[in-house]
Amino acid sequence: MTLSGLAFAYARRRPLATLLVVVLAALGVAIAVLTLILSNELESRMRRDAEGIDLVVGAKGSPLQLVLAGVYHADIPPGNIPYPALERLRANPRVGAAIPLALGDSVAGFRIVGTEATLAAHYGAALTAGAMFGRPMQAVIGSDVAKATGLGVGATFAGTHGLATGGAEHDDDRYTVVGILAPTGLIVDRLVLTPVESVWDVHESHQGAIAAVDREVTMILVRFATPLAAATLAREINAQSALVAASPALETARLFTVFGVGLDVVRAFAGVLVGASVLLLFVALAQALEERRYDLAILRALGARRRDLVFVLMAESVALALAGAALGVAIGHLAAASIGRWLPAAAPLAGAAWRFGGYEGLVVVLAIVGGILAACWPAWRASRLDVAATLSDS
Repeated sequence: MTLSGLAFAYARRRPLATLLVVVLAALGVAIAVLTLILSNELESRMRRDAEGIDLVVGAKGSPLQLVLAGVYHADIPPGNIPYPALERLRANPRVGAAIPLALGDSVAGFRIVGTEATLAAHYGAALTAGAMFGRPMQAVIGSDVAKATGLGVGATFAGTHGLATGGAEHDDDRYTVVGILAPTGLIVDRLVLTPVESVWDVHESHQGAIAAVDREVTMILVRFATPLAAATLAREINAQSALVAASPALETARLFTVFGVGLDVVRAFAGVLVGASVLLLFVALAQALEERRYDLAILRALGARRRDLVFVLMAESVALALAGAALGVAIGHLAAASIGRWLPAAAPLAGAAWRFGGYEGLVVVLAIVGGILAACWPAWRASRLDVAATLSDS
């Protein structure tokens, strides 16, 4: 039997201890991998959703709330702003683009966004069926909306008041689907796009006619035209009493500062589990050494060198740690894929779950290091074994 075969034979001799070491290591690694997948995908998704948006201009309130509502569509907007604010921004030479958003209704939990065709172009969303809206009460739906609702070109639907399911429907004002967008992996996949006039018309039919000068939008997405705008435009807008300009890059960084604390706690827990598995492996090897003293002495008597005994214990320890790491990586990716399938809002995880990053290699390296450290003391003791005394005692 080879030395490697002997190491595996020793591991099989104590199946319960071996299983506990592997399972504990796998759980720690799986949690670490899952949190890394979640944080990497979330950060990547948020960065891509905010790409090309330098400012979100809206009503006075929390800048973070404004960004969450206008860029990620994950919060309730703080209020509305006068429509003429859009015209003033577009007239500003420091503004390269200004896209209006009018929010307030939803369908099957997906937001109906009153906007312009330039919003779809901003996200690089191409039509996979139908055409872009051309008049009020026409709608173009994202790929996730089409998949979840089953709506196709020519179908009609009524919006629900508010941004959550279960609200009152605007049954008298039905939208007609005229186009479906191809998947982009961005937030537009979960939106229903319609002209701003559609939102005005729906709410005018319930609240009475609104004078043109009193019409409003919820917020405006702004892209700078010049580098100078980055230093001056936000400050200039914030000086106005009715408006606030929020930077998606700044607010997202603040959000990840808070969000990162929770991830750090989860990673620390994963580290504790991995550390516990290394400690358990150390204890198992130390106990096993006492049982194997006679076997190891026989090996030495038959001509095995000290380094051969060290190799046997090191190989056993590293193999167990490596098995736990490999199983943990697989479980972590499987968990991410399952979350992506079970939770519609986390659907992008289903695809991201099977993209392997450099952190898996780091996890495997750390597992090998842990296995080596766990075996150091038992291996040293095995190398110092007194062959004659051990054989005479037996």
